[in-house]
Amino acid sequence: MAACTFSIPFSGAADTILDKAKRAVEKQNGNFSGDTNQGNFSVSFFGQEIVGGYTVAGNDLNIVIDSKPFMVPCSTIESFLKNQIA
Repeated sequence: MAACTFSIPFSGAADTILDKAKRAVEKQNGNFSGDTNQGNFSVSFFGQEIVGGYTVAGNDLNIVIDSKPFMVPCSTIESFLKNQIA
């Protein structure tokens, strides 16, 4: 069962929003791989990993966080990603 799921609506091309997401993850020394349909990412947060994936459906970026530190609420991850790629 996923730890968190949420969607980020976007306008414009999927590759533009995914480039922003990739930069945000890589800026935190994380890994991001995938295409305009789906992909995966991981990033370290205070020595613990946040691991997840994404799918693109129309103008929604659907995020599934599979693993996260217990102390980090889903809302914090969602807010961070929305701020980075909006």
